Amino acid sequence: MAEQAKVPAIRFAGFTDPWEQRKASEVFQIVDDRGHPTLPVLSATQNQGMIYRDDSGRYIGHDESNEIGYKRVLPGDFVVHLRSFQGGFAHSQYEGITSPAYTVFRAKEPTSHSDRFWKHWFMSEHFIAGLSTVTYGIRDGRSISVDEFMNTFLAFPAVEEQAAISRLFDYLDDLITLHQRKYDKLVIFKKSMLEKMFPKDGESVPEIRFAGFTDPWEQRKFSNLTDRVSMQSSDPDLPQVEYEDIVSGEGTLNKDLRDKEGGKTGIKFYAGDVLYGKLRPYLMNWLYPQFNGVAVGDFWVLRATECDSSFLYRLVQTDSFQRLANVSSGSKMPRADWNLISQSFFAVPADYAEQRVIAKSLAELDDLITLHQRKLELLQNIKKSLLDKMFV
Repeated sequence: MAEQAKVPAIRFAGFTDPWEQRKASEVFQIVDDRGHPTLPVLSATQNQGMIYRDDSGRYIGHDESNEIGYKRVLPGDFVVHLRSFQGGFAHSQYEGITSPAYTVFRAKEPTSHSDRFWKHWFMSEHFIAGLSTVTYGIRDGRSISVDEFMNTFLAFPAVEEQAAISRLFDYLDDLITLHQRKYDKLVIFKKSMLEKMFPKDGESVPEIRFAGFTDPWEQRKFSNLTDRVSMQSSDPDLPQVEYEDIVSGEGTLNKDLRDKEGGKTGIKFYAGDVLYGKLRPYLMNWLYPQFNGVAVGDFWVLRATECDSSFLYRLVQTDSFQRLANVSSGSKMPRADWNLISQSFFAVPADYAEQRVIAKSLAELDDLITLHQRKLELLQNIKKSLLDKMFV
């Protein structure tokens, strides 16, 4: 590594010394401490590092005779595991034992190194990309060469600067976890509201209802609520929507469609139509576009006739609709059966005002979910950028 590369692009004030560069084998040592079968068993995970194999951390009745050969792991240790999207470096904050198939290593001079500093670096895409012999294993993960790692040159500052850097990334991780939890809770809350704002099978009123609406809902045949549009178009000036463009289960686009090359043939849709992915309906590829375009691939384009279009979009997301949509023929490429869906009955409020207020409340929940998703993505991008700029 060139001398000028030993100072990161961004540093905390007060730190000016160049970073030291040493082989990993000079900084870390491989440990193989066995014979502790009474300790809790730890498992390696992609995002959480080493965790207790059982959530409780209590191991009643585990096979100590089999685990006599398991390796002891101490807080601050790292475990190289073979199949991981993150490259295989799992940090542990617990004491326990793990499979002898894993390699355990720790700093030779713990007081001179912050394990959390190395945790953030070892989990970064930048570090993993720098390992030349990372190869794909028999599953989806990567296989790590421990020998190569031990011969890799690592750059690091004094332990005080390591601690300052690790505190920053710990704080970022806490923020990311916070927004992830808020996002997950909102997704669960929306699913609950969908269940409660539509009547259960065989019932005529929902569990939760807006004030002012008291009439029982009507059973309506789906083919009377909507037309299935089939007009084809290959207009290159119209944006094209494909499965890969939709965030599954969210009904949002993951890219600017103006950046896509047009001209493919599909079903022409108008703003306010409902797009429903009929291929593998459990993937939940649905969209309520507010623009004209072309649906390319296995979509139903639904145009509301005897209900509000925004309500129709929420109806296709309900469990009752999804259950029927997933009663499909074929095992490898299952498709929702239009003959079954179109002839099925669904509960619908007769008052369009009630339909709209239900759809509006769920749309507001979608907006909150999207907001937290964007905050989460922003924080993840900030972390990635800082990892590139605050490490050498």
